[in-house]
Amino acid sequence: MATPYSQKSDRDLVLACQRREPAAFEELVKRHQRTVYALIYQLAPEWSDTSDLAQEVFIRVWRSINNLRNPSSFRSWLTQIVTNLFYDELRRRPRRLPTVSMDEALEGGESEDGPTRDIPDDSARPDDIVLSREITEVIREAMSRLPEQFRTAIVLREVEGLSYEEIAILTKTEMGTVKSRIARARTKLQEMLKPYLESASPTSEVSN
Repeated sequence: MATPYSQKSDRDLVLACQRREPAAFEELVKRHQRTVYALIYQLAPEWSDTSDLAQEVFIRVWRSINNLRNPSSFRSWLTQIVTNLFYDELRRRPRRLPTVSMDEALEGGESEDGPTRDIPDDSARPDDIVLSREITEVIREAMSRLPEQFRTAIVLREVEGLSYEEIAILTKTEMGTVKSRIARARTKLQEMLKPYLESASPTSEVSN
């Protein structure tokens, strides 16, 4: 059912929330709850139940919305809340066995401008491909196999469209490391997807 708030922009809804109008907040939740669930799933596909986390996101939104100085930046602010909550939950959960690090070349005190810090991105991005539902599931499975810090970086970049600088701030990581992680995550995803893409490509068929 349409309400007086249904036609308002996110900015106007934020301003109404800052005036403590519950109906405006209900509209914000309705408008963005699927986005929150999707982002949590992308960040932590192996977590079985994330409904409590999604609820906690909006509890934090309501408690902190008066601190949002630029109402037009609500979406990026919401992403920051989800990401921060993800890290909070990650620290609370039992640590998994260590995985093989994709950051090995970054160790040893290399400078920010070192050759392994800023890897040129001349590869095809996952969203450059016209995806079917089947290959979308394949990509999700491949994403879930990335180490957490790499999955987080590439989700924030490719799904949320954040800049390298924004990701560095959110994850409290040097920007050169963020660039490297995203480039390596793309490469790893391409390696995992290559057999599927080759088998699905018409050019892989043997011509008569």
